[in-house]
Amino acid sequence: MNVLVINCGSSSLKYQLINMNDESVLAKGLVERIGIEGSVLKHEKTGQNKVVIEEVMKNHKDAINLVLKALVDENHGAVKDLGEVDAVGHRVVHGGEKFAGSVVITDEVVNAMKECIELAPLHNPPNIIGIEACQELLPDVPMVGVFDTAFHQTMPAESYIYPLPYELYEDMGIRRYGFHGTSHKYVSERVAALTGKSLEGMKIVTCHLGNGASLTAIKDGKSFDTTMGMTPLEGLVMGTRCGDIDPAIVTYLINNKKMTAEQVDNLMNKKSGVLGISGVSSDFRDIEAAAKEGNERAQLALEKFDYTVRKYIGSYAAAMGGLDVVVFTAGLGENSASNRCNICKGLEFLGIEIDDCRNDIRGQEVEISKAGSKVKVFVIPTNEEVMIARDTKMLAGK
Repeated sequence: MNVLVINCGSSSLKYQLINMNDESVLAKGLVERIGIEGSVLKHEKTGQNKVVIEEVMKNHKDAINLVLKALVDENHGAVKDLGEVDAVGHRVVHGGEKFAGSVVITDEVVNAMKECIELAPLHNPPNIIGIEACQELLPDVPMVGVFDTAFHQTMPAESYIYPLPYELYEDMGIRRYGFHGTSHKYVSERVAALTGKSLEGMKIVTCHLGNGASLTAIKDGKSFDTTMGMTPLEGLVMGTRCGDIDPAIVTYLINNKKMTAEQVDNLMNKKSGVLGISGVSSDFRDIEAAAKEGNERAQLALEKFDYTVRKYIGSYAAAMGGLDVVVFTAGLGENSASNRCNICKGLEFLGIEIDDCRNDIRGQEVEISKAGSKVKVFVIPTNEEVMIARDTKMLAGK
């Protein structure tokens, strides 16, 4: 069974074609600048060099059509014809309380996704556009929606409820939902496999650290708490997002700086985080380079990020009544030894001890804690695509 995994952003599209017999990637690629001048497809069949196709793509339908052509191309295609694509799995960011798991996509499901647009106005619309484009181009192929929020539907009420009038939760769905669920689920399952232990009884903190970042407390294999909230803005300091702040800052800026709600939202989502503190960049590599050159604000941005992650690891250990494993994943978590080291400094009282030699790696699946460390620490590259493909295979196969 071949599953095509689609992940649509507002002007981009990532994809992988996966053979589910052995979960091997047949082809993968990235479409950038959809609807913008200079749109391009970067396609790679496994075992061949990457192919760059520059072509005007006015919308996501054009982009998906070009992807499908690339997949069956006689030179760099991965299959002979589209009949070999057995199912399509779509990443959907926000499912609200409507979806506690992945689902076969129907008209009713798409309508329910549209009802969640207010909760994820930047993410759900392109996800839905991608689904509708695939339905038009591949009308007979079953499709499955896999939600970033679904894994976190196991959180207890005390984790997800906000201390606001309860009617706001009942009437408007204002609560913590959490994101990156597919990634957190994947790495927690991998660490159980690597340690040879059952998720039942384990207490894990997974750290998905990238430009967007979140931590999840996982108890008995289920999401117990997570840092992102009703939207992906809450929680950790991120590339351009502020994370946790005093909510009164919003009204203060509106009243004293005469900013509009839209301007404040833009400031918190796109101009804050390590970019706002450092004034250098939202890319941690640029910030690290500036810090090495003596830029104090860049150094402060790194220290604030590491401190926030460290603080949440400690709080989640307390919330779960203990801690067995910490997992680092995603772009920064997988590739920055210095960040991992600085985050874990000060957590020795929990039983976390990092081995500097083991930690000196990038993008490898490996334990980085010392042999006698009470709490094990792992680096595990995430693989959201294979998780989406697995759910798609299971549901489409029925």
